[in-house]
Amino acid sequence: MASEYRCVGCGLRVKSLFIQYSPGNIRLMKCGNCKEVADEYIECERMIIFIDLVLHRPKVYRHVLYNEINQETVNIQHLLWKLVFAYLLLDSYRSLLLKRTHEHSSLVLITMKVLVDVLSTNLAFLFSFAIAAKVLLHEVSRKREIPLGILISSYFKIFLLAMLVWEFPVSVIFIIDILVLTSNSMALKVMTESSTSRCIVVCLIAHTVRFLAGQIFEPTTFFTQFGSIVHLSSLFRIL
Repeated sequence: MASEYRCVGCGLRVKSLFIQYSPGNIRLMKCGNCKEVADEYIECERMIIFIDLVLHRPKVYRHVLYNEINQETVNIQHLLWKLVFAYLLLDSYRSLLLKRTHEHSSLVLITMKVLVDVLSTNLAFLFSFAIAAKVLLHEVSRKREIPLGILISSYFKIFLLAMLVWEFPVSVIFIIDILVLTSNSMALKVMTESSTSRCIVVCLIAHTVRFLAGQIFEPTTFFTQFGSIVHLSSLFRIL
């Protein structure tokens, strides 16, 4: 996302991450500031990187947002459009799952409601996020790249696809929303180098506005989710 690489440990700029002597033979460079390996994730498997992303480790977020997705190696504009399409597609599926639980309307009507819901909630999220970030984060560098970071850190939405195969209570969607919020907060912290509390507040405001915008068009969604959470907690108590 940027033209410079970063040390995943301290976050400072580094000139290069490794030296390649021959195909498959590389030496990882050390950071001049912290004297540690600048990016150990270069030699890690994709699954390890994904697990660390789920665990919300700042190091792996720096690896992905600075070193993996870099202007020198990735077409940022092309990637942005692909991520926007995937994000809206997953969000549409989320909205469809919520409507399917308590609605028996025609396919055309449901499709229209899903489109209105997805567009309105995401526009509300975008504007509220921009306003909250401007007020709480003050001077922020890389403003143009933050939306891309938010899209990338919303990867938890992929878990919605599991509901194509297995039956889950609606509360699972609510849990995924919370995980997306926390992941967005971590990405924002890494990209802006602001305090964790400020980043959480910015993302919380944006997600809350997004949720409230959705209630304008679908007021029963919250009660459906809340009822599912209560039911799920009661099952855990019985077990």
